[in-house]
Amino acid sequence: MVIDMTDEGSQVSRDSRDSDGSAVTVLLVDDHPMFLDGLRGALLPEDGFRVVGEASSAAEAVALSARTGPQVVVLDLGLPDASGIEVARRLIGDSPETRVLVLSMSEDDDNLLAAVRAGASGYLVKGAGREEIIGAIRTVARGGAVFGPRIAERLQSFFDALAAAPGREVFPDLTPRELEVLDLLAGGLDYRQIARRLTISDKTVRNHVTNIFAKLQVNDRAQAIVRARNAGLGTDGTAPPRPE
Repeated sequence: MVIDMTDEGSQVSRDSRDSDGSAVTVLLVDDHPMFLDGLRGALLPEDGFRVVGEASSAAEAVALSARTGPQVVVLDLGLPDASGIEVARRLIGDSPETRVLVLSMSEDDDNLLAAVRAGASGYLVKGAGREEIIGAIRTVARGGAVFGPRIAERLQSFFDALAAAPGREVFPDLTPRELEVLDLLAGGLDYRQIARRLTISDKTVRNHVTNIFAKLQVNDRAQAIVRARNAGLGTDGTAPPRPE
């Protein structure tokens, strides 16, 4: 479903205008029609916003964004044809002035960090209230960043832990998540335990481990664990490593 609303007018107010006095243009992207209806219904009565279109897939979002040039894209991550993370990266790559506000059911750390790396200006869960969402759109349109209280706390905790991670300087090629997986691996956890600890799938853990092996230029888990422990990782482990 593609809805282009660029020919429709809207009321504007001083509080919600962009810096040049125009209404903030918004593109809504979600594959659930009822949620799109709710977002549109929340924004249309608000002064200072103009919904320029709605899309329910990644392909539609990219095409509609190119056609309408929205200032803010409110983006769900669970699209049917591609990850919302990839959409965010594409939209910002094509138009760096576009601001992306992720509005998702997911509170998974991987999705949160991936959205930040992709350039998203904000991340809210779909349980956020109407006023919080409207305020977030206003903030990102003005160049600010918005993360819900729990999301912001988790981001801060993650970056604090990352700064203190003993292997950060030793393994600079590893992503933060790969470093976390390596630390747990060196601490004696098996793949299933790591998956439970990080709230990700076993397959995702195995993918991370494959990348770790390649970046560390090791052939197996034992070699990776030796490298990690020599770098000071794995100090919180409670069990000896077990072969897969």
